[in-house]
Amino acid sequence: MSGQSSESIQTDAPHTAAQKLAQHVASTTLANLPPEVVQAVRNFTLDLIGVGIAGTRSPYAAGVRQAAAAWGDGTHANVFATGEALPAPHAAFVNAFQAHALEFDCVHEGAVLHPFTVVVPVLLADAQRVGLSGERYVSAAAIGVDVAAGLGVAAKSQIRFFRPATCGLFGAVAALSHARGLSADQTAHAFGYALAFASGTMQAHVEGTPALAASVAGAARSAFVAVDLVEAGLPGPMGSIDGPFGYLSLFERDIALEPVMASLGQNWRAAEVSWKPFPSGRASHGGIDMIQDLARQGLTADNLDHLTISAPPLIHHLVGRPIAPPPLEVNYARLCLPYVGAIALTKGDVGLTDFTPDRLNDPAIHALAARIKVVVNEVTEASAFVPQSARAVLKDGRVLDVAIDKLLGTPQRPLSRQAHLAKFRACCAFGFGRANPELEDALIEATDQLTELTDVGLLGRLAAGILS
Repeated sequence: MSGQSSESIQTDAPHTAAQKLAQHVASTTLANLPPEVVQAVRNFTLDLIGVGIAGTRSPYAAGVRQAAAAWGDGTHANVFATGEALPAPHAAFVNAFQAHALEFDCVHEGAVLHPFTVVVPVLLADAQRVGLSGERYVSAAAIGVDVAAGLGVAAKSQIRFFRPATCGLFGAVAALSHARGLSADQTAHAFGYALAFASGTMQAHVEGTPALAASVAGAARSAFVAVDLVEAGLPGPMGSIDGPFGYLSLFERDIALEPVMASLGQNWRAAEVSWKPFPSGRASHGGIDMIQDLARQGLTADNLDHLTISAPPLIHHLVGRPIAPPPLEVNYARLCLPYVGAIALTKGDVGLTDFTPDRLNDPAIHALAARIKVVVNEVTEASAFVPQSARAVLKDGRVLDVAIDKLLGTPQRPLSRQAHLAKFRACCAFGFGRANPELEDALIEATDQLTELTDVGLLGRLAAGILS
């Protein structure tokens, strides 16, 4: 196939899942999207830009930017907040790393992944490089989330590979293929290269290392490679999703793909995405929410004897780890419910400034966290986040109980616009080191008018701090 144009790639009539998904990708337009899906893309594009700006303050972000600067010169796209100009794939790598580095990025709970975290950096970087209208951006982002979250929802067993990176790559390839106007045939081939490059280990989650965010970043860069190779004429395997050695066979143990395929064009996954109100693993948010409720009932750090949080197996798997002895690693802490629970009980909230070395190694926080334990309740569904309950036994013998069946930030308990914008402004101020109302207002206005923009590259420039 060497030397063939991308237009020469042909496939048979659609019969694999990749080909069927590719048809969905190529045929969707903005007119197909319900209003709530368009609004979700607006909301979570702004949210993702905000957390990506804040992520420049990750203790590892400077090292990532230093590494990316050595991979080659180019001025196609900018890094969020710090503004370095890089080739588009490398800018997307850095921005995706920053977007996940603080565990503040939005999440699709049923899929157990962060679908916008790869899709948005890829689309914004390519928009700066070659241009992209707001209308095309919205349909591309919605489709990318649809594919990524759809693959996650199809998995019925407990997460083994890090789906924000693995499913996220397929979503980003779908989004970029749509943005560039690839045919269904070309998109199906690009999915073949998504399989070739798919990677992301939960071992990084277990150990709490920055390799977790780096795997998301790698997915963003690999999306460019996959689509560029197909545009250069290289064919990819058609069974990339449901083949005997396809994604679902290799990466998941128990799957139900048929309902997902039947729902294409009907259940738009972007409308199912949840905000993160706290900068910690989403699985810790129910515990934080319940601790805040218990505090309103009279629980304090001083009167607590011990606190038990009962939650589905996924919660215990992701954030049920005990507090580790000092020095506590920041990524471990963000995924440790006893730690963030102790912070919430101490100050009433969990924020961006609660992961400094002094805070991470505070003896009082560690002593309090040691009194918080996560146990598995009777729920058996592999991807369930709720229901959860918490029981606090006080030193005087009193017992306080609380339970939740919906997490804060879900479509059923969404953030208000005021809270959504407050989070965005706080992220900007944290990332840039100061509040910048003019820049923040410009980003809010641009995302509010997203479908009317003629050049979505504007968002990438604003996110880099470039107002002119």
